[in-house]
Order: sequence, then C-alpha cells, then structure tokens
Amino acid sequence: MAFDNIVLDIYIYTGLSSGYTGSDKRYTLNKSLITGETKINFEIAELVRDYINIEFNDDYLSYCVWVYTDATVRDENDTEFTYGSPISNTYLALDGFGYFEEGINPELNRHALISTSTLYIPEGTIGKLPLFAEGVGKVVVDSSETEISDNGNTNQKIQYLNIPANSSIIRVYDTDDTTLLKTININNVCEPKYTPYKVTFVNKFGAFQDLYFFKKTTESFNVTDETFKRNIFENNNVTYDTYRGQRERYNTNAKTSISLNTGFVNDDFNSAIEELFLSEKVWIRWNNKTLPIIPTSKNLELKTSLNNKLSNYTIDFEFAFNKINNVR
Repeated sequence: MAFDNIVLDIYIYTGLSSGYTGSDKRYTLNKSLITGETKINFEIAELVRDYINIEFNDDYLSYCVWVYTDATVRDENDTEFTYGSPISNTYLALDGFGYFEEGINPELNRHALISTSTLYIPEGTIGKLPLFAEGVGKVVVDSSETEISDNGNTNQKIQYLNIPANSSIIRVYDTDDTTLLKTININNVCEPKYTPYKVTFVNKFGAFQDLYFFKKTTESFNVTDETFKRNIFENNNVTYDTYRGQRERYNTNAKTSISLNTGFVNDDFNSAIEELFLSEKVWIRWNNKTLPIIPTSKNLELKTSLNNKLSNYTIDFEFAFNKINNVR
C-alpha cells in the first residue's frame, strides 16, 4: 500500500517546548496526495501567526510560540501507513518575514535580531538590542561583557539587552563565546534644537526595534464630518431665528498626522527604514505615552552616499485612532 493522504495536527503554545497539552491543539488538517506527485506540503505560517498577538507599551516582551506538529500518514483505505508515521516536529515561531530573494522558508538571524549594523541613539539615552537568546553566548558593549542564557521558555527567547548611554560599539558572540557573529556601531547623536522621537516597530525578525527621528517634526490633523439641513421656521410666529443655522454638523472627528525626519544616516541604515515601511505594527513615544501609529508614506527612495551625499528620510505617519474619543 502507498500513502494517499496526511492528517496533520498542529499544537500552538507558550512556555517550554515540552509543555503542550491536548488543549493546545489548534488545527487538524487533512491533505491528499496529488496524482503524479510524491510529496504533500502544508503551509501553516498564517495559521500560526493568528496566535502571536503582539502588543507594546514600552515594555519589550518576548513574543513567540512553540509549534508542535504531528503528521499521520494514511493509505488509500484511510488506515495508518506505518512506515515513518507518525512524524513529529517542534518549531519556534516568531512573527517575522523573509524577502523573495531569500528563497522559501529562509532562516533568519539566530543572534542579533536587527539587519542594520549601525544604531543612532540620542546622547545620554539607554538603547535596546533584540537578541535571539539560544544563539548568543555573550555580548560585549565597549569593554562591558554580558552573558546571555536560555532556559527554553518562550518568554525569554527574545531578549532585549540594555545598551548603556553613550556606548560606542557592540560585539555579539556565538554560544561558544569566541565566534564573533555581528558588530554594531553606535552613533550618539547630540540634537540641540529639535526633540528626538522614538519610533518602535516589529522588524523582519519579529522583534521590537527602535528608530529615532532627530530632526524637524510637524503635526497636523484632518477633519471629517457630515451635515444635514434642518427646518428652523417657526410656523406660529411666521419667522425664524437668525442665530440658528439651517445646516448642522454631526459625526465630527479628526485624525492626527505627523511628519518625522531621521537626520543624516549612512547607507547601512537603509535596511531599518525599509523594514519600518513594511511593518504592520508601529508605535511612537509621544508626550510620555506609547501610541500606535501607521506609516502613510508609501513610496521610498533608498538613498546612498554616492547618489545623495547626505541621506535624510522624511516619513509621514498617522495616529491609529480618532482625535475625538469614540471608543465604545
């Protein structure tokens, strides 16, 4: 008997990889073999993503889940095909993405969870570096060394290392503590005129990444409303009051927009700008609150020192809520 179909049970859970129970089963998929083919493929990324609910309040938590799959291979009589069955696998899932040119199911960084090798941080400000704990042994910031440990729990798989104020360079090492995996240079920016704003977004690795905008910021808002025409005629007196309008507004509200400027950045920083444009979850630290925003700039010209000499990015955002509170 040859195999005909596969029943795939998918468990999604947090905690330790071995900590799943029957209540963690989220999906059961059944797929039949296409005539002439020898393999059955399942695409489960979007199903898993529904269970990674990312929120941010300047708290930098680890958002990832374990995915345990159990595949039962069956023959044309729908009985279990014993050879190689059941097939079980366990994966750690983050809400990231790969680019087309990286091919199918690319394995993303297993050390520092950022693409850029340059960070711009305001002088005197503590920064954050997202790390994939199980792939990092230690991190050296200037001459200060920090050991990174991994206890297997999802709540610490992504760790955010504090970057001391006014640091210069970060070196990230493998679990052997000797193999250098990534070097990150830090530019401490002194901005005497404008107020820097911190924008935090979920990058391609599924981690929170901070990006500071140092230069000119402008704020505006767009009002929406509706009007209706009412009858102000007083039949008994055959008159009307001139202080009462014939047209009246209702459903009035507004959306606030901001335009931010990065200040001058190098070519390496283009990757961070690109991922910000593609991120579905973005926040800004605004008036001592963490508020959700949406990038409204849709076109991005990636600038280079060769073509543009000095590169400054102007990006428009819209606050992800109405000006007048109408939450019900």
